[in-house]
Order: sequence, then C-alpha cells, then structure tokens
Amino acid sequence: MKQRRHLAQNPTGGAAPSRAKPTPPNPLDSELRPGQSVELLKELHILTREGKLNQDSRRKLKQVYHLYQFIEKLLLELPKEGEGATLADHGAGKSYLGFIIYDLFFHARKTGHIYGVESRPELVQKSRELAARLSFDRMSFLNLSVAESTDSSALPKCIDVVTALHACDTATDDAIAFGLKKQARYLVLVPCCQAEIARSLNAGKALSLSRTPLAELWRHPLHTREMGSQITNVLRCLYLEACGYQVTVTELVGWEHSMKNELIIARRNNKPNRGAAVRLRSLLEEFGLTALLATRFVLPQEAVPVE
Repeated sequence: MKQRRHLAQNPTGGAAPSRAKPTPPNPLDSELRPGQSVELLKELHILTREGKLNQDSRRKLKQVYHLYQFIEKLLLELPKEGEGATLADHGAGKSYLGFIIYDLFFHARKTGHIYGVESRPELVQKSRELAARLSFDRMSFLNLSVAESTDSSALPKCIDVVTALHACDTATDDAIAFGLKKQARYLVLVPCCQAEIARSLNAGKALSLSRTPLAELWRHPLHTREMGSQITNVLRCLYLEACGYQVTVTELVGWEHSMKNELIIARRNNKPNRGAAVRLRSLLEEFGLTALLATRFVLPQEAVPVE
C-alpha cells in the first residue's frame, strides 16, 4: 500500500523533482537604464567594484540619466533617428555624460561620433584610456578650452548636438558660440557659476542706484550674484532666439539634488528673431551692459534691430 501511494505521487518511481529557488531580483535593475554597461559604471566609479551604488553616486547617476532623456529625444529627431549623429560635449570633465550617451545610444548604432572637449590634460588622458579599454572607438577627447575648440581642425565643420553640463561662467557662452559656428541643430546647456555679468553689475552699482530703483535688486552682494546669474541666462535665451533657435527652459532635476538646476534646450529653426534681438539690446542698455553686444552677444545681420 505504501509503495502504491508513492507511485501515485511520483509515477516514474524516481525521486521527486526539486523546485529551483527563484533568482532574487537585482536591486540595480530599477536604477539602471536597459542596456547600460555595469562595467562602464564601475570604471566611472559610479558603481563600486561590488556593483553597488552609494548615495552620492545615485544622485549623480539620476542627474545624468535625466539629462540623457532630453538628449536621446533630440538625437531621435535627427535624420534616420540619429544614425551618424555628431555630438560635442563641452567642459566634459571625467566625461560621465559622454560615456553614458555613447553606451546607451551610439554604441548599438555603429555610426556617429562623440567629441569630449576638456581643458585639463589629465582628465583627457584618462578618458582616452577608458575609451580604448571599452572599445568605444567613435569617441575623441580633445585637450582644448571651449573657445579654442571653435576653430580647431580636430572637430568637423558641422555638429548636430552641443552639450555643456555645468560649464563654468563664460564657458557656457563659448559653447553657444561654438554651436552657432558649427550650425548645431540642438544645444543642451546647464549653466554654472555665472560671474561675468555679476561683476559688471557690481562695478556700475553706484551709478545704477542713482538712476533707477531697480538697482535695489542687486545692491547687496548675495543679490548681485543671484541677479547676475538670472540676467545671464535670460540674455542667453534671447540671444539664441535672435540667432534662429527655439528655446525651452526647464528644471534639470529637483533642487534637492543640485542648485545649478537650470536646463536650456535650443532647437535651430533658421528663423532669426528680430523681436528677441530688440529685447536683448533693451535689457543690456537697462543694466549698463551694452559692451557685451561686441563680445558675448554679437547679433547676426538679419536680426540686428532697425534703428
């Protein structure tokens, strides 16, 4: 009887099959984008050698991923959904952004090229070595300032996408000048540490206070810095519109992650905006900054306001 009961439970007469234990979910699956190379993130020290994220790395990765979402959308708007696209990343630093864009977008397409522009030679060399180890063959790292890269023969005549993540002070303006000369279809800018206009506001503070009550907005040093930063980005947006771009300004990530949080996205529409040029000039006159029309904000002829 016992034997028959056993055979009924297991007709083959063999040992009952053991149930495989389910594989526990990888906690990284919810934090990494599909197709992301774990080895790359370890090389960038975003992941530890054990494949874990610490709080600081998690914040950095979230910021880069969020920016990548915007850039991926722009790349897909290019002809053939970004096949053969070119991208220049200014103030590349350790090239977190460039490497992740290459890994998630360029690597599978087998075409296109990323140029990382960085003025610190030791970071350029490390990026070159990492690209060689990973066989990221269509990445070039150039030891140049943003301004120098504009006329460098190491970059092509035209670039599809220009990025500048936390390029400090006037480096963002240099990235804009680069994009205009290279006829960039898109510019993606996260400005940082703007000081040039704050210095100009401070230098003319006494005259401004005697001329207009608006100068109270930048009378105190803290307000001077904040107003300088705000005015700088407003002028950049007007300048891009005057030069034939449609501009969107949004938040990069929540303020709890970064105070340098403004994201400027410019799409070329080839329609220089004379109205934007008029408003740009009016603001420069209001703040005593008209000298910048000959340096930072040189208007194209078709956008120059009629006197």
